[in-house]
Amino acid sequence: MQLADRKIAVIGMGKTGIAAAAFLGGSGAAVVAVDEKPRDQWGGEFEQIAHRPWLAVGRYDETCLDGVDLVVPSPGIPPRHPLLTAAQQKKIPILSEVELACRFIRVPIIAVTGTNGKTTTTTLLGEILARAGKKVFVGGNIGNPLIEYAGAAQTDDFIVAEISSFQLQWIESFRPHAAILLNITCDHVNYHGSFEEYRRIKGRIFENQRENDLAVLNAEDPQQEGLDASMRACVVRFSSVRPLAPGLCLQKDSLVYSGPDGTDERYPLGMIRIPGLHNVENVMAAVAVARFCGCSKESIVEAVSQFRGLPHRIEFAGEKRAVQFYDDSKGTNVDAVVRALQTFSSPVILLLGGRDKDGNFDVLQPMLGAKTKQVVLFGEARDQIEPQLGNTTPIAKEATLKAAVLRAYRDAKPGDIVLLSPGCASFDAFANYRERGNHFKEVVRSL
Repeated sequence: MQLADRKIAVIGMGKTGIAAAAFLGGSGAAVVAVDEKPRDQWGGEFEQIAHRPWLAVGRYDETCLDGVDLVVPSPGIPPRHPLLTAAQQKKIPILSEVELACRFIRVPIIAVTGTNGKTTTTTLLGEILARAGKKVFVGGNIGNPLIEYAGAAQTDDFIVAEISSFQLQWIESFRPHAAILLNITCDHVNYHGSFEEYRRIKGRIFENQRENDLAVLNAEDPQQEGLDASMRACVVRFSSVRPLAPGLCLQKDSLVYSGPDGTDERYPLGMIRIPGLHNVENVMAAVAVARFCGCSKESIVEAVSQFRGLPHRIEFAGEKRAVQFYDDSKGTNVDAVVRALQTFSSPVILLLGGRDKDGNFDVLQPMLGAKTKQVVLFGEARDQIEPQLGNTTPIAKEATLKAAVLRAYRDAKPGDIVLLSPGCASFDAFANYRERGNHFKEVVRSL
């Protein structure tokens, strides 16, 4: 792909947009940087490129597209954004940062997507590959943009990349050597316009794969039915409820891997130290790719056994008066709440709320009746969520997360679980889910 002497608009000056601008400018392109925020709010990272001769700051309107050959939007820019609509009308190509990066990356890419579990699975895969002696770069939506790697030495054996639906929106030739689709549940509908479109975009992760590539699918996800109809890659499925051959499944206290070549391996279920059936599924997907990439059974067992999970994902946050607190602030959709509740057998006081993402909280009613002794709603969406929960469990409402924690602690009995699994975005009160989770843990420590 020729970039020299081309004029390229980068929309959105977050981490990914700045990295894309730096790569493009370093490759000889003239870059027009735009953002909805005023220029003085673009942050210190932008200042590192602000005075480069190839950079111009454009207006946040259609004039930024004048004479432009290509548009690279940051992942957070929705596809129906006026600037992207205008670019399409002007027949200006639009490429995601991931698509741009893959055109310059020579290292095989392992791509992980899904509504929930992406970061855990991506991180775990990186640990397994490293344990097996592979040189690996872990990045993508997990914090290190792939475009940064495109301009690096590229000496690794594999790239493991978390890929969001936002990044898949504007791909053309993106081709992962191995791709995982963990699950598809309702999320980001306000971004994509409909659940059907969200599902379609998730499936795009497989569309450019070839016969020597690997596609890993969840056999129990009804939204993945039919996705393999046009696939050229080798398909391996995993299931937590029924035997599969070839594929991965559970049998008593073992995880069983039946490879496409007829191999049959058993992995002790006890090697998985992170809670929840959903994490068993994440491990299954990781094992499928690890074996495909030549990792030994021994290195897989060692890496999985030492993996303790990630912050804000059903993370133990402390115990007070025999009441245990868990931080699942990353649980920003309804399905994540279901998965978190399934983890516990003790009575749960659930902290639910934040900024609604058009979630359907009605589906929680059976789980609330079976698992919770109380729900404490908090934040911007508390009044909106309340009528969707029915009368399956007692409901309380508080304005803030702190007040919700204090209320839960007051109402809890020894042996209870207080679980923050909000099912909503954090942006009503916090910059991101991490800030929300850290605030929760601070309040717990102060009890």
